[in-house]
Amino acid sequence: MKTIITSFFLSLGLSVSATAFTSNTSSTDQTTTSNGFAVVELFTSEGCSSCPPADKLLAKIQEEYAGKPVYLLAFHVDYWNHQGWRDVFSDRDFTKRQYQYASWLNLETVYTPQAIVNGRHELVGSQEETLKRALGIELQAPATATLSSEAQIAAGKLTLSYQTGNAGKGTALQVAFVQKLAHTMVKRGENAGRLLPHVQIVRKIQAFPANAAGTVTLSLPDTFNPNEWEVLTFLQNTQTGAITAAARVEVSGTDHRPLTADGRPQ
Repeated sequence: MKTIITSFFLSLGLSVSATAFTSNTSSTDQTTTSNGFAVVELFTSEGCSSCPPADKLLAKIQEEYAGKPVYLLAFHVDYWNHQGWRDVFSDRDFTKRQYQYASWLNLETVYTPQAIVNGRHELVGSQEETLKRALGIELQAPATATLSSEAQIAAGKLTLSYQTGNAGKGTALQVAFVQKLAHTMVKRGENAGRLLPHVQIVRKIQAFPANAAGTVTLSLPDTFNPNEWEVLTFLQNTQTGAITAAARVEVSGTDHRPLTADGRPQ
């Protein structure tokens, strides 16, 4: 079901954290001014019966565009939680981000499933042809900025050092922690009785003012597992929402939190 939400626009806050940085890791898939890229953000929910096809399409895009500079982010919104099933991956901050896009793109409504490509193209998240058309446009368009980053984890923290080129004023560095794969057996709501697969689930995203170079430190999500998660960074104009560069960070280091029996940090 396509849901129309008319709540008041909620803005995103920015925070800054700077520390000394030591790392021996490097980022991959860094953008350059000569190569296009695409950041696909899917706003979805386990409580929405129209969302599973969009989640399935995201997995298909992941497979078909493997090795290309396509970065996938699935944001599970929380406004479906009152319909009988609470999406374990939902977060109020993700709903705020969707409303931020409504403001940036002059949209009257938000809904699920909704997809945004590079902060410029808005479409129904299950429309494969329309999504691939947007991907083609962005992959062929030269990137206007550059981003490179390095990261290391230790003692429940991720320390990331980055450099930008041509980022411009009013640009935020977005850092997203992404769980690569999960399955949920939904017991209630519109998808009751269905086993739903998910890919590229955003578990946390944080924004920092982007400088020419800098270092930021973030607390790791409680269930972070470096073997099953990844960290994506991208530059975003805070006035228009346009995404101008992106990079997938190769994280290394040791998370010293105690592990559970299945190898997850406690």
